[in-house]
Amino acid sequence: MILLQNLAKTFRRARVLNGIDLAVGLGERVALIGSNGAGKTTLIRCLLGEYACDGTVRIDGLDPRRQRTAVLGKIGFVPQLPPPLRMPVGQLIEFSAALCGTDPARIAAVAGRLGLDVEAIRTRQFVRLSGGMKQKLLIAIALGRDARLLIMDEPAANLDPEARKIFFDLLAQRLEDATMIISSHRLDEVSSLVNRVVEMDMGRVVLDDKVAEDVALTDVFACRIVLKRFEPAFAKALDGWNFDADAERLVWQGAVAGPDRLRFLGLMSRYTGLVSDLSLMEG
Repeated sequence: MILLQNLAKTFRRARVLNGIDLAVGLGERVALIGSNGAGKTTLIRCLLGEYACDGTVRIDGLDPRRQRTAVLGKIGFVPQLPPPLRMPVGQLIEFSAALCGTDPARIAAVAGRLGLDVEAIRTRQFVRLSGGMKQKLLIAIALGRDARLLIMDEPAANLDPEARKIFFDLLAQRLEDATMIISSHRLDEVSSLVNRVVEMDMGRVVLDDKVAEDVALTDVFACRIVLKRFEPAFAKALDGWNFDADAERLVWQGAVAGPDRLRFLGLMSRYTGLVSDLSLMEG
C-alpha cells in the first residue's frame, strides 16, 4: 500500500531524510518511533504530499505530490500540531465530511465518544479551542470516515487519560480494516495495536521489526545490549527486567517475554543515543 524508495529530503543543506527504503503492506500497523529530530514528521509530510522530495513515494501506486486529492481521499490523518484554522467548528466538520464523503454526524459521534460536545462549540473558531479539544476534533475527523489508511503523528498528545483510553479503543476497532502508521514517543501505548516497529534516527531507518500476530505467551527472546557508557538512569530503567550486567556495567543480558517485546523496545527507544548495539533473538 505504501512504497518509499531512496526517499530523501533536505532543508537548507541539512539532510533530514537520508535514503529511506520502506514498504508497508495492506493491513500492517506500524509504530514509527525515534527521538525528536529523527525525521518522523518529515517522512509523514512526504507521505501526505506536503513536501517535494527526492526518491519515490507511492500510496496505492499514486504519487501523493502530483495526485494529492486522490491520495488524501484514502487517508485519515491526525497531525502532531493542530493547524491554525479560523473556520468555525461546525463549518470545519461539514467541510471535512464533504471532502471525504462521509456523514457529518459520524464525525460528531466520534467526538462525543472522546468527550467533546460538538453542539456546544459549533460556532467557535477551531483556533480558539483548547489543545485537548482541537486534538479530539481532529481525531474525530480522521476516524469518522472509512479511510483505508490511518496516519497519526503523536495522536494522543493533549488528550486527558480517559480520552486516551477511548481513543485507543477506537483504533482497536479498526484493526481489521485499516493500515496504520502511528508516530509515538510512547510505544507502550500502541504496542497492543501494532504488528511492526520502525525506528528512525538521523533521517534513516535503524530498526524494522515485524511482530508475528501469533506471538505466544511462552515465547522468550534473548537480549544483549552494549552501551557506549554507563548511565545510572538506564540501569534504573531496567529494574524489574532481571537483566545481568558485566563488571563495567556496559554489557547487559537478559530475557524478554514475547508479548513484552514491543514494550521493551519502547523503553530502549528512549536510549538510542546511549546504546551502541542491541540484539533480540527468539530463543
